[in-house]
Amino acid sequence: MNELTEILKKTVDRLLNDYVTRESLEAAEDGMFPHKLWDALEKNGLTQPLATEQDGRVGAHFTDTYEIIYGAGYHSAPVPLIETILASWLANKTGISIPKGPITLLENRSSSALKFKQTGSNWSLSGNAAHTPWGSEAKHVFVIADAGGALRSGILQTSKTTIIPDLNMAKEPRDMLIFKKTPVCEISEPLSYEITRDIVTLYGAMFRSAQIAGASQRALDLAIEYARERKAFGRPIAKFQAIQHQLANLAAHVAQATIATEAAFRAADQKDPRFEISIAKIVAGQTASLAAETAHQVFAAIGFTHDHLLNFSTRRLWCWRAEYGSDSHWAEEIGRRATGRGPDMLWNDLTEVES
Repeated sequence: MNELTEILKKTVDRLLNDYVTRESLEAAEDGMFPHKLWDALEKNGLTQPLATEQDGRVGAHFTDTYEIIYGAGYHSAPVPLIETILASWLANKTGISIPKGPITLLENRSSSALKFKQTGSNWSLSGNAAHTPWGSEAKHVFVIADAGGALRSGILQTSKTTIIPDLNMAKEPRDMLIFKKTPVCEISEPLSYEITRDIVTLYGAMFRSAQIAGASQRALDLAIEYARERKAFGRPIAKFQAIQHQLANLAAHVAQATIATEAAFRAADQKDPRFEISIAKIVAGQTASLAAETAHQVFAAIGFTHDHLLNFSTRRLWCWRAEYGSDSHWAEEIGRRATGRGPDMLWNDLTEVES
């Protein structure tokens, strides 16, 4: 861990420990956006770490940003942090300016879902986007869409759209955004071939995997703490072999998810990370299911009550594992890669040692 990464990790942990409390989580679920938390994150430069500075300095690496996203998952931060980080990076990468404040972004894997249209010197966007993360709380939305046969990226104000509010199981906003010739604040030139239509899904999967790794570790930590405190038959339940086996098995899977996700972030700094991201999202998704199941088994009935912190992690795990591509989606991606590269490359792909 280099010096910048260590600083980021300590800063994130300090801020989230201070601002993410039971009260703030419950308030967020009641629709009260945690502005103090967001302001602190923005003030400390944690909302746009990947963007190149105005003076030409290069932003943080993906490996540095991992600590921010992992921490957000561990603490169940009720803000669109990963969406803003990803949208800011993509806006910067595609040559458009980055607005301040919370930003969401849209998956647009279908060529017919969302389209830009030019009228004179002005551009607009039309189409619908369901399950938009934090759409009702974000100030702007980033999108990559068709524009007369070419892909372009654009930034729009959410206040100019029609928003139909919705929530996921964790009571995070997952809204429907309806665009009807909605004016575009800024639009890019036609994008280069390296910016694919599914780039939001790809890197969104990597970011969600890091959040899942963090939330799974939190569920494990809470389960271990409870097992040491809860007594049955005169001794802590952590002394029972069955409980020890469950927690050890979960610890192994959490470590596996963390390692796979860290590998994806390292790959993103060096090359096309699609293969590593596919693996990370599969492993993270499987770990999310096991973490929620095991933690609730250890806690028994009390873990399902809203009074305990566990549910803030496990409800997010159940939701995040399906976002930006399910396990089966990314398994198919790996299968297509394997068949496309041929049998001679399969063993190399599975055993390649990172330099």
